[in-house]
Amino acid sequence: MQIEPGKLLAGVNSPDDMKNLDALQLVQLSSELRQYIIDVVSVYGGHFGASLGVVELTVALHHVFNTPSDQLIWDVGHQAYGHKILTGRRDNFHTNRVYDGLSGFPKRKESEYDAFGVGHSSTSISAALGMAEASKYKQETDKHHIAVIGDGALTGGMAFEAMNHAGVSNSNLLIILNDNCMSIDPNVGALRDYLTDITTSHTYNKVRDEAWKVLGKISKFGPNAREIVSNFESSIKSFLLKQSNLFESLNLRYFGPIDGHDVNHMVSVLKDLKDIKGPKILHVLTKKGKGFSLAEEDQTKWHAPGTFDKLTGEIYKKVYETPQPPKYQDVFGHTLVELAEANDKIMGVTPAMPSGSSLNIMMKAMPDRSYDVGIAEQHAVTFSAGLATQGLVPFCNIYSTFMQRAYDQVIHDVAIQNLHVVFCLDRAGFAGADGPTHHGCYDIAFFRCIPNLVVSSPMNEQELRNLMYTAQLPENAGPFSIRYPRGNGVMPDWKKDFEKIQIGQGRKIKDGEELAYLTIGPVGNYATEASTRLEKEGLSVGHYDMRFVKPLDEKMLHEVFQKYKYIVTVEDGSIQGGFGSAILEFMADNDYQSKVVRLGIPDEIIEHGTQLELQRDCGFDPEGLYRTAKKLLQLTPA
Repeated sequence: MQIEPGKLLAGVNSPDDMKNLDALQLVQLSSELRQYIIDVVSVYGGHFGASLGVVELTVALHHVFNTPSDQLIWDVGHQAYGHKILTGRRDNFHTNRVYDGLSGFPKRKESEYDAFGVGHSSTSISAALGMAEASKYKQETDKHHIAVIGDGALTGGMAFEAMNHAGVSNSNLLIILNDNCMSIDPNVGALRDYLTDITTSHTYNKVRDEAWKVLGKISKFGPNAREIVSNFESSIKSFLLKQSNLFESLNLRYFGPIDGHDVNHMVSVLKDLKDIKGPKILHVLTKKGKGFSLAEEDQTKWHAPGTFDKLTGEIYKKVYETPQPPKYQDVFGHTLVELAEANDKIMGVTPAMPSGSSLNIMMKAMPDRSYDVGIAEQHAVTFSAGLATQGLVPFCNIYSTFMQRAYDQVIHDVAIQNLHVVFCLDRAGFAGADGPTHHGCYDIAFFRCIPNLVVSSPMNEQELRNLMYTAQLPENAGPFSIRYPRGNGVMPDWKKDFEKIQIGQGRKIKDGEELAYLTIGPVGNYATEASTRLEKEGLSVGHYDMRFVKPLDEKMLHEVFQKYKYIVTVEDGSIQGGFGSAILEFMADNDYQSKVVRLGIPDEIIEHGTQLELQRDCGFDPEGLYRTAKKLLQLTPA
């Protein structure tokens, strides 16, 4: 389906085409850009509300600054669709997040305008400061470095570390705080309240207006402008110290807040700020979903709604004639409440992903026993450790890709002290269209080397429930991790009675003769499919669902290696150091000689696409498992 841009947008193939636009044209371009995002995303899907909220900011930035020479970094990148469209990718924008298409996030190898690859939050200020320091070292005095960070991402500790450094750097750095009170879910914590105080303070806004009147006269004073601003700055600080001490105490010149949907006022402000050297922060007020009323009203729902009718707002959902399996995250959410009703020690913790992890189910049912700690994975883990020291059993739910950010805390604060924290790793394995920044490739490899930590993964929804039940039992009072993928499971009738699982005990799914599949997690269902196909061809193939990577079921493995000549390990995780590597280690330690083939995610960066497309490329989809077995048995695949 061909989607045509507006007349003015159609003529913008790079930011250079925007430089001479007048005030009315900038308003028109903003309107056309917003409509184009709505038109394309409604048909093809993708992140939605975040980019609508920064349309005018995006237009103003590319109009004022000389990108890509001036470096523009978008924190997280959900909001960068307008940026992509204005920087030469308009005609390919419909391929956004599609296999072999544009990335859903800024990506350095995709465009010279993408100054820094992003996907995780709170990195923009550090990256921009590094670039600014490099420019200072190379004496590139006219180069600007802009970090656009949301108030949600600002809660990440790394952002504060970067601001602390920036304040003493004297680098040409501009931090733009895109304040919309949202990340994916509503923001939480004291910083949210602090920013609200700034934006609603009558005293503050009166002084702010006076500041902008003076700054608006900069051009009239020529070489004396810097001195005037410097003299006026001290009076601003004396009035605003109570409201703005957070940023001012970090030695960042603070400006704003200003209306983030007034493109021409932002152009004027940004032009003024170009003439003020050193680190500074501009506070911009925006509304996530701006210009699409339903997205403005329910910003969480419209963060990434899928395809929808842009006129009625109907979000298209597949209609099935029979009951469908639930999402793994929902099984987690409902099961946690069920367990917590029976065990008053259970608590729920998530770093800013209550809806994405379905912890919001517990937050609604038991608000006093569930915590959204903000975009702060390190804090989430150590906070959970603190709860555990007092005899509670926290279920700390973090996406696999974000757990990477809290690795030290898992070791230092949980494992060494052998505390009863249950880590539930959502989005383990391929994350799909979000791509390499969000794939949960590495958790098996980096978790299985940690002492005291149980590493497990269920093959289906019932196994997820049973692992959660097992993990919270008093006799298992140590660190316990459970990984599961994004998306739906395989069991429409999933809510079964709880059964305790013996730690480190796998299960035999099917007996065989020459070849056995050893699987971990839901990809074991692919082995069931492949072995059934092989059985129909007269081949006897065994299948063992290991359930635990650590500890391994050594009794079962002895049985497997004594019986089978060929073994295929299957995992939706990194081959390097992962489940298959653990099996090879067992084989070497016990002097077995079977032929082992490992299937999983290879030692390379895998781009975006559907989960099945990426699994196919890596050879561990059902067809890949079937062909591997046929090859090992020296038969030509059908």
